[in-house]
Amino acid sequence: MTSKWKAAGATSFATLLMIVFLFPVYWMVKTSITPITELYHNPPHLFPVKATFESYINNFVRNQDMLGYIGNSVIISVGTMLLTIVLAVPAAYALSRLKIKGKSIIMILLLSIQMLPGIMMAMPLYIMFSKVGLIDNFIGLIFANLIHALPFAVITLRPFFLSLPGGLEEAAMIDGCNKFTSFTKIILPLVTPGLLTVSVFCFLFGWGDFIFALTLTSGDAVRPLTLGLYRFIGQYGTEWNNLMAVATLAALPIIIIFVSMQKYVVGGITAGSMKD
Repeated sequence: MTSKWKAAGATSFATLLMIVFLFPVYWMVKTSITPITELYHNPPHLFPVKATFESYINNFVRNQDMLGYIGNSVIISVGTMLLTIVLAVPAAYALSRLKIKGKSIIMILLLSIQMLPGIMMAMPLYIMFSKVGLIDNFIGLIFANLIHALPFAVITLRPFFLSLPGGLEEAAMIDGCNKFTSFTKIILPLVTPGLLTVSVFCFLFGWGDFIFALTLTSGDAVRPLTLGLYRFIGQYGTEWNNLMAVATLAALPIIIIFVSMQKYVVGGITAGSMKD
């Protein structure tokens, strides 16, 4: 009986915790379908009153500027994810398999870069990118996002390679593979959970970027959705229903990704959490 009460208490606590964490998401969706005349009702309504989808229609049907911002965010996010994977996989493999002098220093530097706030890097990047024509450019935004995405990917992927037996490549080479084919056909498939985990988080680095997008862009041509949201915040007030409608659509890809890939993401984080 005691174990049942403990299980019921743990379930109740977990349910309460989930409600607390999900309530801001509910309030965002609720605000997005609330008419502007009901937004400032005191006390506020817990449930939608006179619900309307006018905010969604105005921002995605009548005025399609937000669709352009979404397209820009997709380009930046996918570009950040792909370039990070291409650079991080060989780097993590080398740091796990090769005898490199100063390997510990390299890891400390990667951790240090990971900890630097984006606001500290924004101005130096602006100065450098302005000299090479990467302002108002998708490539510039993708490179900027690599500052945090690449160290994270290398640090996350390295334990996956370390967990593999060292003789796998030798066995593959005995069977006729060279180093490249043994890496692509034997090693990479075994670290698929890590690749999926890193891909998801690197996509989110690009999707949620605001500081670099604000610093490195001056027009709407390449601005992502995070800056599109800022259009609803004005000097004399905030269009909360429009802001929350666009924010709901912005959060939707993140929710879909984590719901559909949660077992891979959680499994990848767990599998890569070995001690070096």
